[in-house]
Amino acid sequence: MILFVTRKNMDGGGAYGGGKAGAPIDPIQFVQRPQVILRALCLLFAIIVFGCISSQGYKYDRDEDKEVCLYNKDNNACNYGVGIGVIAFLASVAFLVGEFMFEQMSSVKTRKHYVLGDLGFSGFWAFLYFVGFCYLTNQWSNSETPEGGFGVNNLRAAITFSFFSIFTWAGCAWFAFQRFRQGTDAAFAPSYEADPGSIPGGMPYASYPVEQEGDGGYQEPPFSGNQTRGAVGTDFQAPAY
Repeated sequence: MILFVTRKNMDGGGAYGGGKAGAPIDPIQFVQRPQVILRALCLLFAIIVFGCISSQGYKYDRDEDKEVCLYNKDNNACNYGVGIGVIAFLASVAFLVGEFMFEQMSSVKTRKHYVLGDLGFSGFWAFLYFVGFCYLTNQWSNSETPEGGFGVNNLRAAITFSFFSIFTWAGCAWFAFQRFRQGTDAAFAPSYEADPGSIPGGMPYASYPVEQEGDGGYQEPPFSGNQTRGAVGTDFQAPAY
């Protein structure tokens, strides 16, 4: 009897920088991860940006008989700041949940999609915050000081934390890129199902015979199915002439 090894173990951990799937989660180690700390800062800064603009970014203008944005009366500036802040808040919550579940992702493809989504979104949102910082700063520099200094601190805080958010989201993108590089080394190797003998420099799967019990290592000769095998221990009798 010949047994062939036809499959390699796919349960090794470390794909895309994560531990082995199914490993228990330590809450203390989780909150100490750099990715989690940066993501929490992204969430906090997002709340500050859209909260400051929403609370005191608008003021009623008697001449125009409507509320106007205090960023040079440009409502698009306020809408932009609130928009990127709200979406950043929701995305930060989603990515924090993803970080918590990352170790439980048993599929390498699922980890790959998560890491690529993190890399693309974080890099793009860092760029949007850069645009927002420049946009709000330019409009605020051209604005008149509100009567009584209404909302001044809030508007400046929104600009300041938009600037900080550039670096937090860029940091998240950098960590995602590091994970992606680890994934290309570990998970983008040739398929586990393929015969390593077909890969240049690979060794074919090994095969080994299994010793059969009770026959003293006897192995049946080829094409034995068409021959009658004598009982064990029967003496051979030569024909008489």
